[in-house]
Amino acid sequence: MPLLAWFACLLALIATPAFAGTLEHGRIDAASLRGNAAGLPSARSVTVYLPDGYATAPAKRFPVLYYLTNFFEDDRAPWANNGAQALLDRAIAGKVIGDVIVVTVDCTTPAGGSWYVNSPVTGNWEDLVSRELVAWVDGRYRTLATPNSRGIAGDRMGGHGAIRLAMRHPEVFGAVYALHPIGAGPGLQTMFSRPNWQLLQDAKAFEDLRSDGFSLVFTSIFQAHLPNAARAPLFFDPPARLVGGRLEVDPALTEKLNASFFLERQVPAHAANLKRLRGFMFDWGRGDTNPDHIVSLQAFTRTLDAFGVPYEAEEYRGGWGDRHLGEDGRIYTEMLPFFARTLVF
Repeated sequence: MPLLAWFACLLALIATPAFAGTLEHGRIDAASLRGNAAGLPSARSVTVYLPDGYATAPAKRFPVLYYLTNFFEDDRAPWANNGAQALLDRAIAGKVIGDVIVVTVDCTTPAGGSWYVNSPVTGNWEDLVSRELVAWVDGRYRTLATPNSRGIAGDRMGGHGAIRLAMRHPEVFGAVYALHPIGAGPGLQTMFSRPNWQLLQDAKAFEDLRSDGFSLVFTSIFQAHLPNAARAPLFFDPPARLVGGRLEVDPALTEKLNASFFLERQVPAHAANLKRLRGFMFDWGRGDTNPDHIVSLQAFTRTLDAFGVPYEAEEYRGGWGDRHLGEDGRIYTEMLPFFARTLVF
């Protein structure tokens, strides 16, 4: 073999982890989702990453990390699109984190996402993740079935959901890391300034909204926090409407929306729960082209400070959706080390 070819093979061997985890795909038929007004299926796909050590140590039990995805991302998206399996293999091989099971679940809706909340319109997603999914995983795999060994994380909408679920269920999840969570609180622009209200009022089906991303996103928010099962086809009570060409804001519905949706509004009721967590961390990119996200997350830290909630937060150089799943990315350099030190292995 030529010297150059031999050297290339050697480098490939060095760069490849000594072992590799496996992915298993299953389905959960969730009672939490049955009977939702929008008619969304209750059967949801689940992807489970099992570290190499799961097969080689048959008596060992493992901590579990639940990872919540962003808009329009199902359970397979992180593995199919972002190289998450290879990254976890490398992180475990490099002792960035110990052997850990990682779980993703399909929580998508026609409007993009569930926001991981209970809604009569799209289903009870909080119950699905915090109760049924955790029980499903613990019943099928050798897990360390305690909150001390159970973490939750997510990206953008998933980051919002991770914080929301952790603050409500410290008896289930012991630590939380949110990557660039959104919906932390009010920003520079009012929420009613974003959707196309004429489009929403005229829509006969979800397909009518496909041309306007903001209208889809805000439909998902309204379905989660202002649900109305009797208002087909979008199934929400609008907090504003066009009347004679002018936008009229409904103060009562706007307050209901803000109180239910914004994470900062949840802190007073759940500060004691947040203090029970073994770890709470979130981050955001200062280069996000939507300054609302930056302003609201900065304000969120001050709300946490006011209620004495321990946390770690970082504003880093990056933009909206910069996940950097390589070895220089934040999942590898920040999120996984965070769970390595906060979860019991």
